[in-house]
Amino acid sequence: MPLPFVTADREDAVHAAQSVTLAEADRDLWRRPYRPGPWRVGGGALLLLLASYVLFSALIITLAGGLPSGAICAGCGVLLIALAVRLLRAGVWVSSYGLRQVGLLRTTTRRWAEVGTLRTVQRPVRWLGLPRTVQGQALVLMPAGQAAGQRDAAVPDDAERALLTSHNADFLSRPQAFDRAADVIEGWAAESR
Repeated sequence: MPLPFVTADREDAVHAAQSVTLAEADRDLWRRPYRPGPWRVGGGALLLLLASYVLFSALIITLAGGLPSGAICAGCGVLLIALAVRLLRAGVWVSSYGLRQVGLLRTTTRRWAEVGTLRTVQRPVRWLGLPRTVQGQALVLMPAGQAAGQRDAAVPDDAERALLTSHNADFLSRPQAFDRAADVIEGWAAESR
């Protein structure tokens, strides 16, 4: 997994991902058209720090003679590492195939033909994914076949899916980065039609 936000040329890597058009894109290469925000990277770093303490505890417990307890503790440490990596990979990824939304526990992939309409709207959004909502912007995905202004009785209210919000872990306190990322993703969707 490439981690361009760790290297010195992170801005060049993000700019290169934003400047690639759909026709130039490789079908198997998924790109995140923005860099992870400081809240996401900080959360991943804290999880890795906690994992190091848990793994060190597992070593001490195992050396003290509690092999089953040490194994359970080591398993928890490995689980924390997997959670940190998943947290860092969370977000919206694009390729010439389609749009992929990676969450903490699940990943949803849609072909460009299934995407429909992408638009930026003002609405209450979750603050850092917590239950508290604040007024902000969201990049909303309308499934293909559903018009922007129409509501179908068979389509649930949550059919409009927020891909990005201005107050999530990537864009909190970074409104320009949200605008750029939303424009790039909307551009890829428009180019796919």
